[in-house]
Amino acid sequence: MRVGRVKEIWRYPVKSMAGERLERSALDPGGLPGDRSWAVRDEKRGGIRGAKKIPDLMRCHAQFVSAPTRERPGVPEITLPDGSRLHADAPDAAARVSAAVGTDVTLWPLLPAEQIDHYRRGAPDHADMGDELRAMFGRTSDEPLPNFAAFPPELFQFESPPGTYFDAFPLLVLTTASLARLSRAASGSRIDVRRFRPNLLIETEPALDGYVESAWEGRKLRMGALEIECTIACPRCVMITHGFDDLPRDPSIMRAVVRDADQCVGIYARPLHAASIALGDPVELVGA
Repeated sequence: MRVGRVKEIWRYPVKSMAGERLERSALDPGGLPGDRSWAVRDEKRGGIRGAKKIPDLMRCHAQFVSAPTRERPGVPEITLPDGSRLHADAPDAAARVSAAVGTDVTLWPLLPAEQIDHYRRGAPDHADMGDELRAMFGRTSDEPLPNFAAFPPELFQFESPPGTYFDAFPLLVLTTASLARLSRAASGSRIDVRRFRPNLLIETEPALDGYVESAWEGRKLRMGALEIECTIACPRCVMITHGFDDLPRDPSIMRAVVRDADQCVGIYARPLHAASIALGDPVELVGA
């Protein structure tokens, strides 16, 4: 069943910073080479941190000057909110990024999975775990928290699966059908793809409507020569409400996601083999 075509390909060289759009990319079971290959560590509370905790990371932009590979991911160039630029491994990079995001951080490339202390969660900001989770996921006291049972169990101990800086899985897939439906549900908000940080945006066939990805759990998508396995729908966190670039802070988006989308927009996935994709590649839903 054809569901659409590849409309956008996104890579995020530094976790939670704005990323870069690509016309084509290689993929393998680890995702897009270079995607989330760097991250910041909170030097006050410990742990790798993203924009759930440090919102101003989303006001920084990261890109690669030369194309990364799995063997040589490279060092991204970061553009700070004031327009100045630096390389992630520059001697003054930590100090300059810390000043820009208002938190004492250092920048780190991926370390081997065996260095598990690097990936352990830092100290929480709230003594009560319910309050901590509501802050991270942008939920009000009368809204349900996501169901975490389907997530990889190591995420209860580590910020990301050790050896990666992914929230859970190597890819996030989003459709234009979901964005259109959410735009109707949150009619007073700007529903922009940049808020949702997909790796792949699929322009869906006109007949498809609503949050179609949520029905793809356990199924496969074929795009060009690549097949990916859809895993679990993506429960959205507070990051989609942050203000950055020309987008205002907008908590009402989360109210619409909880009310209209059962908390989830987009779906996590993993590539099943190595292949390349390009803009315009047809996307088909395969498997039972």
